[in-house]
Amino acid sequence: MSTTDSSAAGPVEEEPARPELKRAIGPGLLILFVIGDILGTGIYATTGKVAGKVGGALWLPFVIGFVVAILTAASYVELVGKYPKAAGAALYTQKAFKVPFLTFIIAFMVMCSGLASASAAARAFSGDYLSELTAGALPPTLVAILFILALAALNLRGVSESVKTNVVLTVVELTGLMIILAIGAYAVMTGGGEPSRLGEFESTGSGYALMTGILGATALGFFAFVGFEDSVNMAEETKDPVRTFPRAIFIGVAVTGTIYVLVALVSSLLVDHKTLAGSSGPLLEVVKAGGIDFPHKLFALIALFAVTNSALINIMMASRLCYGMANERILPRAMGRVLPRRRTPVVGIVFVSVLAIGLVSTGEIEGLGDTTAFLLLCVFAVVNVAVLVLRRDPVEHEHFRAPTILPVLGAVTALILASPLADRPAEVYIRAGVLVAIGVALWVVNKVALKASDT
Repeated sequence: MSTTDSSAAGPVEEEPARPELKRAIGPGLLILFVIGDILGTGIYATTGKVAGKVGGALWLPFVIGFVVAILTAASYVELVGKYPKAAGAALYTQKAFKVPFLTFIIAFMVMCSGLASASAAARAFSGDYLSELTAGALPPTLVAILFILALAALNLRGVSESVKTNVVLTVVELTGLMIILAIGAYAVMTGGGEPSRLGEFESTGSGYALMTGILGATALGFFAFVGFEDSVNMAEETKDPVRTFPRAIFIGVAVTGTIYVLVALVSSLLVDHKTLAGSSGPLLEVVKAGGIDFPHKLFALIALFAVTNSALINIMMASRLCYGMANERILPRAMGRVLPRRRTPVVGIVFVSVLAIGLVSTGEIEGLGDTTAFLLLCVFAVVNVAVLVLRRDPVEHEHFRAPTILPVLGAVTALILASPLADRPAEVYIRAGVLVAIGVALWVVNKVALKASDT
């Protein structure tokens, strides 16, 4: 079944068959991929910024974010089971609404969210964690650019190498979070920390101010949960995706959500929220205040591996999204070119890496993380509506079906967190608006190219 609107693209000439992506990802690798994609920059770098918005009750935004993530994850699981293709949200939008312009904008927003996330990871890599090892001897922007180039080279080598690297980095970053939880357990057993902080809120004004403060912290904290949607773009490189994805996504979100809430509790218990807010390496502050003689430099190194994992997977996701959109004729077919020997989407990898390098200079960790979350919350609202619309499009094979109430609640909560009620800085809306404007310009260029090819 075609997934494009042929009336929009015009007649398509037969083209030689292109190499297909290699199905190299099994169930175990996919679960670790999802966990590794969700863990990383969000919890290692933005925990302090969330604390700055909400106060000592740092755990609450992560609990709310976990609920929102589960709601939308259910929609993604249903849709990837019905349509196991690489284009993800763009594919679902096209099938549901059949409006090519909307499809392109959604796809572009997803891609930009991944690149903003990778850029936030690059900034986190060049921040306080690296300074612990190098005493700030290297220019942060240069470090961030070299960081992205190294990940692009790994991505070009092959999906198997990239995903296996992801497995190693996932184990390392999980180890780092287990260290934080062990420090927290020690503090509780020895009577350390300040339990009274766990119920403190930064806002002391009206109920409305408290609500917007919590929503703003949740919207930023939701950046820590993004990643499960990346995995659907690996559908064409996964073995038996219809059966593999439901368990992988739900296990991934549940594991990471539990870890996040526990890490937030430990962080607030041991470190004042103002100290956390002032650091781009907040978990290092937790280690220093934990009362256990754990090497600070070793933990900083673990954190660097964690943010590397986040950036690697986001670069992978964005390049596979380019590949999927090219095959759906949403982007020029050249974007879907595969490196014959390595069977990786070479043009897509180069393209997204260049954009990521450009984004590195547009903001700091908090702004880029909030931009990532805002763009994806808008996309999630559309995906949750799409899953309801596509109930009218049955497929022959069996697949997971979410209870109807879940996508309804998913759409509502995503819209609330994307709205001005979330009290996010104006620069986030401006950055997102500029990115969408770039998308509109690219849409016009692509339409002109399609018309020229048909004449």
